[in-house]
Amino acid sequence: MPELPEVEVVRRGLTPYLQNSTINRVEVRHDRAVRRNQGSFPDQLQGSLIHHISRRGKFLWCVLDQPEALVVHLGMSGQFRVYPWTDKGAPTEERSHPHLRILCELEQSSGAVFDLHFLDQRTFGGMHVSPLVSGDHADHIPESVKHIARDPLDPQFDVVDFISKIHNSQSEIKRVLLNQSIISGIGNIYADEALFRSGIHGSVVGAELTEGTILQLVAHVTDVMNESLDEGGTSFDALYVNVNGESGYFSRSLSVYGRESEPCDRCGSDIQRISFMNRSSFFCGKCQPRTSAVAHS
Repeated sequence: MPELPEVEVVRRGLTPYLQNSTINRVEVRHDRAVRRNQGSFPDQLQGSLIHHISRRGKFLWCVLDQPEALVVHLGMSGQFRVYPWTDKGAPTEERSHPHLRILCELEQSSGAVFDLHFLDQRTFGGMHVSPLVSGDHADHIPESVKHIARDPLDPQFDVVDFISKIHNSQSEIKRVLLNQSIISGIGNIYADEALFRSGIHGSVVGAELTEGTILQLVAHVTDVMNESLDEGGTSFDALYVNVNGESGYFSRSLSVYGRESEPCDRCGSDIQRISFMNRSSFFCGKCQPRTSAVAHS
């Protein structure tokens, strides 16, 4: 599933096309793509001006002029593709893609027209319109996203509050990192990578970690996400690409995730894999002992 870096790559790719563009027409090709929407999705969006695109964690939204927001979650395999119209008109061949779920025609302030296609092979992603709550346009957040915590790349991310929540948690630290109501944007890949860099086993209880260790963990989470952003995100298959259909290359830099039985780059021990929350966790048993020196004595 796309995590924060992949979603941010998509947001940055869409911004030059969508910002200050008007939605001329919307066509829903698959009802699951708008299953969370209330009302007629095409009618709600037609004629709307997109002011800008924001993100929190793994959620994207376009701030409209109602004030409402077009909220997007990519799910497991959601993708956006942008196709500028030519002198021959709309990109007819691309409109026949078997995984095209929502088709939007938009017009930029310059008069240029383009297609925005939402593709989703597994149909776990989708869009919906949500009212914006609190603040001005720059600080508005969709009502449907307000339960999502700020992510570590957010300038207003509260590290002190995050430390407090961990100190009061009896949950395993990896479970805390994956809890989007405590800290957002972190999924399986970046949780494993940050825990490896911090020397913490994912099963260590959050309340046992020292403040200094938690600060170090936040720093490693931030670093690994920024490094992934620089590489265009992490792609293991064709299900995650940017708006130009290009893959990200951070998978080449992963230290533990997806590397079961391969030697640890730090100590040479075999990378291990265990089942965790119906997914796989990857770690180095030597560099990340279950009884860690970072815990309180």
